[in-house]
Amino acid sequence: MKKFLLGLLAGFALAALAGIVTVFSIARLGARKPRIPAGGTLVLDISGAIPEKLPIDIPLPVFRGHSPLTVHEIWDVLRKAERDARIEAVLLEPRAVSAGWAKLDEIRRGLLKIRKAGKPVYAFLRSPGMREYYLASAADRIFLPPEDLLNVKGLRAEVQFYRRTLEKAGIEFEVEHAGKYKDALDSFVRDGMSPETREVVNSVLDTVYGHVVEGLAAGRKRTPEQVRAQIDEGPFLAADGKTRGLVDGLAYEDDVVEEIKRKLKQKELRRIGMREYARVPAQSLGLDGKTSVALLVGEGDILSGGSSDPFAEEEGIRSEAFIKVVRQVRDDSSIRGVILRVNSPGGDATASDEILHEVRRLARKKPLVVSMSDAAASGGYMISMTGDPVVAYPDTYTGSIGVIFGKPNLGGLYEKLGITTEVVKRGKNADIDSLHKRLDAEGRRKLRDGIAATYRSFLDRVAEGRRRPVAEIEPLAEGRVWMGSQAKANGLVDEEGGLDQAIEVLKKKMKLGPSEGVHLVPFPRRRSLLEQFFGGRAEEDSLVEAAARRQVRSWLGSLGVEAPDPQLWKGGLLRIVPYSIRID
Repeated sequence: MKKFLLGLLAGFALAALAGIVTVFSIARLGARKPRIPAGGTLVLDISGAIPEKLPIDIPLPVFRGHSPLTVHEIWDVLRKAERDARIEAVLLEPRAVSAGWAKLDEIRRGLLKIRKAGKPVYAFLRSPGMREYYLASAADRIFLPPEDLLNVKGLRAEVQFYRRTLEKAGIEFEVEHAGKYKDALDSFVRDGMSPETREVVNSVLDTVYGHVVEGLAAGRKRTPEQVRAQIDEGPFLAADGKTRGLVDGLAYEDDVVEEIKRKLKQKELRRIGMREYARVPAQSLGLDGKTSVALLVGEGDILSGGSSDPFAEEEGIRSEAFIKVVRQVRDDSSIRGVILRVNSPGGDATASDEILHEVRRLARKKPLVVSMSDAAASGGYMISMTGDPVVAYPDTYTGSIGVIFGKPNLGGLYEKLGITTEVVKRGKNADIDSLHKRLDAEGRRKLRDGIAATYRSFLDRVAEGRRRPVAEIEPLAEGRVWMGSQAKANGLVDEEGGLDQAIEVLKKKMKLGPSEGVHLVPFPRRRSLLEQFFGGRAEEDSLVEAAARRQVRSWLGSLGVEAPDPQLWKGGLLRIVPYSIRID
C-alpha cells in the first residue's frame, strides 16, 4: 500500500509538472516578438561556462533567465548587434567566466567587429581575473569599482596527482598506453609530472599566455613586453590598476550607465538584455540567406551507447544518440551543408571510430567543414578526420593522437573493508577486466597487442583524413597535445579561425558567392522538458547508475579534481586527452 501511494503521488506530481510546462509552452507560443528600441544599449552579462550544445528548453520563467546562451547564440547576438542600426552601444559585464580560451577568442572577435562598426563598447568588471580582463580588453573603455581587485597576475597550470592517496585506500590503477605523451591517467599512477608531461604543459602555457598577451597589448595599445612587465606586478588594487592604465576609470555600474547616456545623449539608458536580443531573427537584419547549413555539435566525453538519464545535461557525445543526429542531418533535404562543431577531449575508442564512420558517410553526401572549439583532441580529433577542411582557434587543444587503457584494481580496498570475492569462470581470460585483481602476464600481453593495433588504426584514420602518409603523421602523434596555432603549423589543421572562418570555407566548398549568407541550424535541436523525459533511454544503464556517475564527478569536482565520466573507468581502450590540466 505504501508503494502504491508513493507511486500515485509521483504520478500526480508528474502530471502537475506536465500541466505547468504545457501552460507556459502555450504562453510562449503567443509571446510578443522582441521590441528593440532605437538607440539601444546591448548588455552582455556573460558568466560561468559557455556551452556549445543547446540546453533543455524549460518554459518556466524561473529557469529562462538562468539558462546560458551557447557559443553559437552569443556569436549570433554579436553579429546582429554589429549590423543592427538600433544598437548604438554595448555594455559588457563578464563575471566568473569559466569558458576556455578558444571560446573567449570567439566572443572577443565579435566585440572587436562591433567596435570596428563604429559602436562604442564599454566593459564594467567585478573582481575580474585574466579571462574577464581578456574579454574586456576588446572594449573602448574599462571600468572597475573603486574598492575592487584587478586579479590580473598571469596564468598557471596545475596538475594534481593522487597515487599516494589511492595507495592509502588500497586502490591501484593499472595503465597501459601507446604514445609517450599519452598521460591522461598519470594523475592516478605518479607523484609528479613526467618529462614529457612537463614539456607539453610548458608548451601549452607558453602558447596560451603568448596569445593572451598579444590580445591585451592590442586592446590596451601597448607592446607585448610592456604587458608582460605589468602582469608580473599583479594583482592590483583598483586604484593601482587605474594609475597603470590597465583600466580607464574607477566607477560603479550606475556611473558607467551615466557615461553611456552622455555618449548617446539619452536621458534614460535603453537597455536590451542579450537573452531578449537573441530572439531577434537574423533574417530581419538581412544576415541570413536562404541556404540552410547544419551546425552539428559534438560536446563532451565520447561514450558508447545512448543517453541513460532523461535529465542529464552533461552526458557527452553518446555514440548511438549522436549517430542518429548525424543521420537526421544527412537525410534532411533542407540542409545543404554541414559545420561539424567539435568540443571534446575524446573518450571511448570504439565509439570514436563508429562516429567517424558515420560522419564520413555524411561528408560524402553534403559539403562539410570541421570547426574545433576549446578542445578537439584524441577521440575528439579522430571524429574530425573526415578528410574535409579543419578550422581551429589558436588556443584549441587538439592532436593527442594516442591510445590509453586504465583499470582500477580494488583488491586492496576490498581487503581493508573485509570484502572477499570468489570467481568461477569459463575461459582463460574471462576475468581479464576484473576490478579486484591485477592483470596477469598473459592478460597484459593481450592488452598491449590491442592497444598497439588500436594505435595503428588511429594513425591510419588520421593519415586518411589529412591525406598524408602515416610516416608524416607518426612524429606528430605519440599522444602529444598541440594548440591550434601549432597544429596549423604542422599540418594537423588547415586554418585558424572561428565560426565566421568555418562558414567562409564551407561557402567556397558549396560554391556560394562571398556575399551570400547562410542560415545555421543547430543540431541536436533544442528539446523540451517533456521530450527529454519521454524520449526514451538506453537499457544498459539505470537512472540510479546515471545519477551515481554524476554524484562521483560532483564529489571529485568539490575536491578540485577534473575527472572523466566514471563510465570510462570500467576498463577499455580510450582515445582521450589529459583531464586534470587547467590553465588559470
